[in-house]
Amino acid sequence: MDLIPAPRLAVLDEDGLRYAFGPEPALAAGPGTQGVARLLRRDLGAATGWSLPAAAPGEAADLRLRLDPEQGERLGPESYGITVDATGVELAGASEAGLFWAFQTLRQLLGPDAYRRAPLPGRTWSLPHGRIADGPRFGWRGLMLDVARHFLPKDGVLRYIDLLAAHKLNVLHLHLTDDQGWRIEIKRHPRLTEVGAWRARSRWGHRASPLWNETPHGGFYTQDDIREIVAYAAERHVRVVPEIDVPGHSQAAIAAYPELGNGDVVDASALEVWDDWGICENVLAPTEAVLRFYEGVFEEVLELFPAEVSPFVHVGGDECPKVQWKASPAAQERIRELGVDGEDGLQSWFIRHFDGWLAERGRRLIGWDEILEGGLAPGAAVSSWRGYAGGVAAAEAGHDVVMCPEQQVYLDHRQAGGADEPMPIGYVRSLQDVYRFEPLPPKLSAEAAGHVLGAQANAWSEVMQDQNRLDYQVFPRLAAFAEVVWSSLPEPQERDFARFEDRMTAHYARLDALGVGYRPPGGPLPWQRRPGVLGRPIEGEPPHA
Repeated sequence: MDLIPAPRLAVLDEDGLRYAFGPEPALAAGPGTQGVARLLRRDLGAATGWSLPAAAPGEAADLRLRLDPEQGERLGPESYGITVDATGVELAGASEAGLFWAFQTLRQLLGPDAYRRAPLPGRTWSLPHGRIADGPRFGWRGLMLDVARHFLPKDGVLRYIDLLAAHKLNVLHLHLTDDQGWRIEIKRHPRLTEVGAWRARSRWGHRASPLWNETPHGGFYTQDDIREIVAYAAERHVRVVPEIDVPGHSQAAIAAYPELGNGDVVDASALEVWDDWGICENVLAPTEAVLRFYEGVFEEVLELFPAEVSPFVHVGGDECPKVQWKASPAAQERIRELGVDGEDGLQSWFIRHFDGWLAERGRRLIGWDEILEGGLAPGAAVSSWRGYAGGVAAAEAGHDVVMCPEQQVYLDHRQAGGADEPMPIGYVRSLQDVYRFEPLPPKLSAEAAGHVLGAQANAWSEVMQDQNRLDYQVFPRLAAFAEVVWSSLPEPQERDFARFEDRMTAHYARLDALGVGYRPPGGPLPWQRRPGVLGRPIEGEPPHA
């Protein structure tokens, strides 16, 4: 059936019969299915021209929606079933989320034109008789979008929510703050966006490149923008996880409010939003005043991301150089006051504070695997990016983990080794490499494996300055990732990539209909290349330099 991700069970009837839809099919929406019915009428209706009126009492409906909680006992809470026979098409979900994923499968079954925003003249619609029973492998199936390095306007974020939903992915991790920009309005601290959301210029390419884009860059989401994004995602059963970085990756915040910096070792008032890429030494000062400032930030963040749709809050915690803390008399005095183990202990103190603060408000902290340094906060979950080791250690210690190792699922990394790859950085990770990613490493014990919530792919945007570059880096690899985290696949070395490639032939047509500027199988098209713009590694430089 060319479905991506592949379902657990898909059986076509041997009679070869098809159910043909008439010009105005009727829809029967059972109790609890109104949300999916509304989306079906809007999205499928746009592509087909159908209004999908409600079936009259006793009338046979072409499309039938119902909830079947008992199915969840067999295949999980997000599972679904589809049946096509002579009476029409039935979508049954263990929950409203499961029913929504059934709708996404229905669109794939109907063909690429089901993704268009207006009907094509003369187009008719039919489906082969058969049945599907399906459910996801993991509960956390995510994509991280870095909107701090290069801002993605609100419409682009909404578009990516639709693309996640089309691939049955259910977590959007928004990296909202970094040295190069602060992207969320905080009303009690307006300079975070008045100053922190804008930089004077940007490195063109990675930091090996001598080129600069002298155009000022910036932007941010108002609080109403965030509310819209969260509500739009929730309607499509996608959770939005906000990331506010502490204590590193904070130069944009310090540029806006210099008192947040280590003023006894650096003139923080002279700092501007950083215009380069890499790891910045300007980190937050380890003071009570800084904690109070960020508690105020998080209070507004929690109001914008309600617990029922976003229980997790990401605090970063990664790549925090200790140079300034080592040189700072105030930081050294703080270490003595707290009785912590040096500068790593200070970093742990930051994370532990916000872990407890969030827990008191019914939320869960998650951070990059550096939060393991100096001791992991008791309730914290870990995004394991530096390979599997941090995730394995955290899971074996009883902490929940999201696997996102850069060697496998960093989508900003190059897709091939050729010279035509635009701004190539990092490891070569082809479509096949991503398809062979395994979130559960074999060394993990069975008990620890239960702490792996799932996995996510990460798209860091230093070399993705607009939507076209983002599309090129993310797709088609996100389709392979989606199958890894949804489908119950064999061991990585046994996965049938050739069959996946065959199914991708149909999926490329879906992406075309959706207007996605993906990397073609044969390599970048002429307008996708960026000749002369250096990435990394350059000759003689290791991948992580």
